[in-house]
Amino acid sequence: MTLTLKTVDHLISSGLVSEDQRIDMEKIAKTYAIAVSPLLASLINPDDPKDPIGLQFVPAISELTHTNEELADPIGDHAHTPVKGIVHRYPDRVLLKAVHICPVYCRFCFRREMVGPAGDGSLTDTELENAIAYITKNKQIWEVILTGGDPLILSERRLRNIMTVLSKIEHIRVIRFHSRIPVANPERIDDAFVSALTASGKTVYIAIHSNHPRELSQPMKEACERLQKAGIQLLSQTVLLKDINDDAQVLSELMQGFVSLGIRPYYLHHPDLAPGTSHFRISISEGRQIFEQLRGYISGLCQPTYVIDIPGGFGKVPVTKDYIDDTAPECIRIRDYQGNWHNYPPRP
Repeated sequence: MTLTLKTVDHLISSGLVSEDQRIDMEKIAKTYAIAVSPLLASLINPDDPKDPIGLQFVPAISELTHTNEELADPIGDHAHTPVKGIVHRYPDRVLLKAVHICPVYCRFCFRREMVGPAGDGSLTDTELENAIAYITKNKQIWEVILTGGDPLILSERRLRNIMTVLSKIEHIRVIRFHSRIPVANPERIDDAFVSALTASGKTVYIAIHSNHPRELSQPMKEACERLQKAGIQLLSQTVLLKDINDDAQVLSELMQGFVSLGIRPYYLHHPDLAPGTSHFRISISEGRQIFEQLRGYISGLCQPTYVIDIPGGFGKVPVTKDYIDDTAPECIRIRDYQGNWHNYPPRP
């Protein structure tokens, strides 16, 4: 298998779905993008309907079930977009969304309404210039976080150009990438690509998105080594997902795997209220119980921060008693970093 699976025919010919599922798959494909990289497809057991890799990337008819609390923009990107391609939610950092295409499409993605061929689209040269101008003008911005889409799907030339431009902005000290590429397409991380990543001369971090220990393949490990040899610091991002990693033993193995590779566990995300993703979500109380099982049982080096993005764009906060009030019978309340309280899920 050498090609990314992007169509229903590809999924059927690969054996990941059956011909009997064609009609359902075509319904999903009309709404949400599909892509499974060759490496990830090779990790899926097609005979196991509960395979934790397959559940993440192979479409399911459950995606067409939308619940009342789900939001097209669950974490409020659009409310904090001063110019196209920029999300400025916190004072000292911005997201730079240069591209809205991914090497694989996670079925639980919180930006699933924005990414893919029918999504928000990549920035034109003029739009990218406007985004960079915004960063240049706002001197309180200390960190630029390239996300999307997957920023490491950019060509080496375009990536180098972005890094070179950012190198000239004195108040930018850190550049961070959020990416699935090291897991999904690790062969892309060759010496030339690493050279482009380090072209800015700034401190560079890559937050690698991985949700299950089986994703830590040998090619992925070799890609991480190439990044680390170039001085790029690696973090992890994981989403807590029902039937995939909502188990303390699975999370322990994943976090220990990260640390063994020199990747610092960073965030464990409570799943967002994205459309068609209710079958992936667990409750906050269930998430807390699982997370508490990690404390003390695995090394402190292996402890991520369990966080939730408050719907509507009010920011990310830890899932702790300082920020979560679940004592009221009618709903959970979450305090944002500015001290304001919000209902969860938000009321219509």
